[in-house]
Amino acid sequence: MKIAPVAEIKAHLSAYLNETKKGPIVVTKNGKPVAVILGVTDEEEIERLVLAYSPKFQAILARGRQQIQKTGGIEHKDFWQEVETKTK
Repeated sequence: MKIAPVAEIKAHLSAYLNETKKGPIVVTKNGKPVAVILGVTDEEEIERLVLAYSPKFQAILARGRQQIQKTGGIEHKDFWQEVETKTK
């Protein structure tokens, strides 16, 4: 993992983007971490990253977990049967 100040990143952005192939880069401002630059290889990876940091999506997951704890959820086969029914 590489660490670089924001001024250095700004001056050499293209080079740092290439460096993300080796691992994440921690961006610092006044010596403190403020961001991380991650290299991505495909659109699915971008989607996973965006969803992982989406407050709205995380709230949906939390509500789902609470509902499963309260009700015990549904059987795997019943879930997929319901999905099949709704997609037709």
